[in-house]
Amino acid sequence: MVKEVVSSGRIAVNLGGDHSVAVGTVDGHSRGTDKRVSLLWVDAHADLNTSSSSPSGNAHGMPVSLLVKELEEDWPDTPAMEWQRPRLLINNVGFIGLRDLDPYEREVLKRFNVAAYGMEEVDRYGIVEVTKMALNRINPDGVNALHLSFDVDSLDIHEAPCTGTPVRGGLSLREAMQVMEIVRDTGTLSALDVVEINPLLGNDRQAETTVRAAVHVIKTLFGRCRFDSAPS
Repeated sequence: MVKEVVSSGRIAVNLGGDHSVAVGTVDGHSRGTDKRVSLLWVDAHADLNTSSSSPSGNAHGMPVSLLVKELEEDWPDTPAMEWQRPRLLINNVGFIGLRDLDPYEREVLKRFNVAAYGMEEVDRYGIVEVTKMALNRINPDGVNALHLSFDVDSLDIHEAPCTGTPVRGGLSLREAMQVMEIVRDTGTLSALDVVEINPLLGNDRQAETTVRAAVHVIKTLFGRCRFDSAPS
């Protein structure tokens, strides 16, 4: 479905589900465009583990490593994933909001000098500058198709409590909306994932808070301004 939507010139919007769905959405995006794809991963976690490096064994902690060509040799044979081949270059992948990394993920980020910006960088430079730096690294000429994969656990737990692996000290909703505004203004967005929303992990008020945050993020990306009126 993502392939068909992208190839028709529309923006594919994918709602998850855990973040492992991005293996399929990014693969479909890559097959639906003639352009190289850049991936902006907004998440508390890098999701760069392999099946052999992961402390938890959770598939939602592995999607990025399945998507990048440089890590193909780090994966053992996985018959269930024979349909999928890595299609991205790691220098076209960037991260915003990181604050919970495993040892292998840290090593990969350092080995390939990945465009990775944690909350320390957000605090130091501000979210606007961090977002611009990430986009300039992963799509320096502005000619690639951009895939934005947004995990609600990139937000602080007070903004999005109903998610599977929350980490304190995350982005404010305002900061997330600023990321969306900057991405929107590039004119390069081709696909969006919004993932890891699980209303069952809290009470009704917490579920509503989480869903409302995700809705604000999506609306901002597609033109809603912070004066509560969409551009004509």
